[in-house]
Amino acid sequence: MKPTLALPCALLAISTTSIHAEDFAEGISDALTVSAYDDQVRARLSGLLDLELYTFSGEAPGLIFTDDSHLFAPRLSLFLDAQLGAPLYFFSQARVDTGFDPADDSLGIRLDEYALRLTPWEDGRLSMQAGCFATIVGTYVERHLSWDNPFINAPLVYENMTAIYDHEAPYDQADFADGLTHEKYEYNPVIWGPSYATGLSVSGKSGGLEYAAEIKNAGLASRPESWDGFDTGFDHSTVSTRVAWRPDMAWKLGLSASQGPYFTDEAAAGLPAGTGINDYRQMVLGQDISFAWKHWQVWAEIYQARFEVPLAGDADTLGYYIEAKYKFTPNLFGAMRWNQQFFDDVPDGLGGEVPWGRDIHRIDAALTWRFSTSAQAKIQYSIQHESGGGGTSDLIAGQLTLRF
Repeated sequence: MKPTLALPCALLAISTTSIHAEDFAEGISDALTVSAYDDQVRARLSGLLDLELYTFSGEAPGLIFTDDSHLFAPRLSLFLDAQLGAPLYFFSQARVDTGFDPADDSLGIRLDEYALRLTPWEDGRLSMQAGCFATIVGTYVERHLSWDNPFINAPLVYENMTAIYDHEAPYDQADFADGLTHEKYEYNPVIWGPSYATGLSVSGKSGGLEYAAEIKNAGLASRPESWDGFDTGFDHSTVSTRVAWRPDMAWKLGLSASQGPYFTDEAAAGLPAGTGINDYRQMVLGQDISFAWKHWQVWAEIYQARFEVPLAGDADTLGYYIEAKYKFTPNLFGAMRWNQQFFDDVPDGLGGEVPWGRDIHRIDAALTWRFSTSAQAKIQYSIQHESGGGGTSDLIAGQLTLRF
């Protein structure tokens, strides 16, 4: 059977089985919750089991890493949440998968998140957090886990690889202008998914105003192996801020900004004489808006990013998406997302200028059926087009999620 036909058939068969697992999952959830000292100390272990199938034309899109035209990617995510009295909260996330992003590698286990949060006042005016955790920038992070995301993948700006190559500086202007000429994993997007880098943050709210700031060991474009500060160090930190205004329960408007180096230590030896990693920075400005009314939820984000590239100067890009979700019934909802990213010109080494990436647009459509409070199935179709001879390609993906 062709992968395009096998995908929905396999998803249907697996999802039917998942209905009978609901009682079992609820039993596990009860067994993994403990409390002590009159409920002042509470801890809960929970999880998500994701089984994902991808089939696509052309090269694997976004943050999918395989040489085949289809991929099966299982993932087990385990979450530990602990409340220590009213002010202290600890959380962590460990995963068993084939890589932080879907890949055809062997299974491995990894600790992605761990952080301790202090909230001195019950009204939430101030919280302080330390550890390895998702970025405060933007709104996608709030729904990036499979149970909350109406799609299977991330918006384009969070996963589209650009010509930024953080392990090595370009040899000359032409080298950078040539674009993606090596393995895809060698390059970086504007924001790498939820960006679980290590650092400190402060956040809070007062009335309709929300604020947050963080300092982390790695920038928004950094790859997952750079996120653990105890491995990579804190010599090249990135600072990010966010403010948001909620005028009423339906609307929310936000503004994010981030600045910091994007090269890793491996690139230092190849930088121009007299310069260092901190001389070449990634700067990001983001605006977002979200809206919820009856059966509708809408999100939109726009990011302007600049990379200071040795020899090539400023490499600017703009990416945005508009995403809408509609709940047909309590158990069935659909979603549509329009994505675009544009690239400015850089010197081509021959006296002229060329775009440093191919302008791209993508449409995502997804349908989710939630069988119960612990099981859902999702199917998605995406089609994208790249300018400059990149052509058109499509993706069909299915996802089964069991929650406990």
